[in-house]
Amino acid sequence: MRTYSPRPSDIQRTWFVVDAQDVVLGRLATQVAHVLRGKHKPTFAPHVDTGDFVIVVNAAGVKMTGSKDVQSLSYRHSGYPGGLKSISFGRLLEERPERLVEQSVRGMLPKNTVGRQQLTKLKVYAGPDHPHAAQQPVPLPAHLSAALKTV
Repeated sequence: MRTYSPRPSDIQRTWFVVDAQDVVLGRLATQVAHVLRGKHKPTFAPHVDTGDFVIVVNAAGVKMTGSKDVQSLSYRHSGYPGGLKSISFGRLLEERPERLVEQSVRGMLPKNTVGRQQLTKLKVYAGPDHPHAAQQPVPLPAHLSAALKTV
């Protein structure tokens, strides 16, 4: 039996929309990464980007369990010596909730060119509105969003 490798013409991409209001950040990130990678499709191959587009709305309403909002830190570096900056998850959620969700999903994708390509299909918005109505996004199906429980 030969190994299946999907061709670009075999890949069908759909647009999903996920409401992040009162959803735990880690559970949201794992489900979104699963769809971005395309693991929910029978044509999944780890070396090919077969995933779908995901729109995350209401990112400002995401929840964190425990005291992660105070204890966990997000780091970034300016590229200059001594340019390491850190910010707590709670403050990042107040100032840039889109960045918090993007960083959480990025950590669950492969660290290579395929992972960077998959991350471009993620669109995150702090509020309930998004400019992708022309793509006719559908809500994430129940079998894919079963783990997204409210707090």
